[in-house]
Amino acid sequence: MERGRNLSFLRSLFRKFYEENGALLETPSSMERREFGFLTLDRRIMVRHLSFEKKDELLEFIVDRVPSDCYRSAAYYMDPGAPEMSGKGWLGADLVFDIDADHIPSPCKEEHDRWRCLDCGEEGKGTAPDLCPRCGSKRIEERLWFCSRCLEAAKLETVKLLDFLTSDFGLTYDELKVYFSGHRGYHVHVESEALRSLGQDARREIADYITGLGIDPSMHGLLHLRGEDELSKLLECSSWAGRLMRGGYEFILEGSVEDFVRIGLSKYQASALVENRDVVLESWWKGGFLKSVKGLGRRGWAKVFLEAARREAALIDTVVTTDVHRLIRLEGSLHGKTGFRKTRVSGSLESFDPLKEAIAFNRGEVRIHVEKAPEFRVGDSIYGPYSDEDVELPTAAAVLLVCKGLAYVV
Repeated sequence: MERGRNLSFLRSLFRKFYEENGALLETPSSMERREFGFLTLDRRIMVRHLSFEKKDELLEFIVDRVPSDCYRSAAYYMDPGAPEMSGKGWLGADLVFDIDADHIPSPCKEEHDRWRCLDCGEEGKGTAPDLCPRCGSKRIEERLWFCSRCLEAAKLETVKLLDFLTSDFGLTYDELKVYFSGHRGYHVHVESEALRSLGQDARREIADYITGLGIDPSMHGLLHLRGEDELSKLLECSSWAGRLMRGGYEFILEGSVEDFVRIGLSKYQASALVENRDVVLESWWKGGFLKSVKGLGRRGWAKVFLEAARREAALIDTVVTTDVHRLIRLEGSLHGKTGFRKTRVSGSLESFDPLKEAIAFNRGEVRIHVEKAPEFRVGDSIYGPYSDEDVELPTAAAVLLVCKGLAYVV
């Protein structure tokens, strides 16, 4: 009964949103060459292999069917509506990046993420175990949440990604479109004729470069430095050398003995590094750090630089970037797990507030029964925590809890 009320509630709201806000829906360039897909609201089944010539046709379909989520291809096809991928006739694809807070380690997940064993009912907070600690079952249900700290972590990764794309790949901001996904992260779309024809292998190389996969500090000359002049030359010809130096400097500036042991240094080496921290930092940009700590040879410095690489890399979802047939969330559409809208970041990313900018439902209040929800923010207001109680909330906050499966309309 509760599920039926929720579906009716969401269907009515989503339909009204698209009827009244069709202008907010962005259609991709060359939309007649794109494949479209939709996730049904009731059974969450993907319906794809659809094509539309004009935005009016697309909007009419969405208003009529009221999907929970709308997608379009990053690829261009001769026949995007063909029922088999082999018959579509691939013409190329935009380069797309997805940064999701779910892939970013953050302490707040231990506070707001929850799991439950579907067999014995055992519950817990944080990352779900592979097996239930009580009964050994693999049937673990996860309830993942997101908060301002999660979204800020995703934003920082997006800032790093944009630096790679502009500084290392020479793309201009006119070629980049940045969007809040409507849930836990950001999408970056690159529409460039020069990149459109890249295959999976080439896209995988781009993803590997941005994530620092297999990076070797010795290949960037940092383990054989002989002074400031040599370092200056390295920084001119290798962007990654600059990142390793910046990341290494910050790590040494902030790191504790425990941090240095964690990356593989011995207790003796870690203590020596902390004791000589000032000497290391003073000689860092002069290229003299290799001899600043007795007992910390090239292998030890390599471990420091590998940690720097981990910090400086951008945590993108590499599967999204390398898949030339990928469907990506339609710009301006609603996210079925939050009720927020996929929203273009038109100004400064640093000042963009997704929990304000992406709100789709600004009017009215809704009475709901909340089973269990952590404290959360929508707009400027903080709500919760709630546990087995009826509350009346602004529509955007109520929709979020209903979409997350944490509440039902009363």
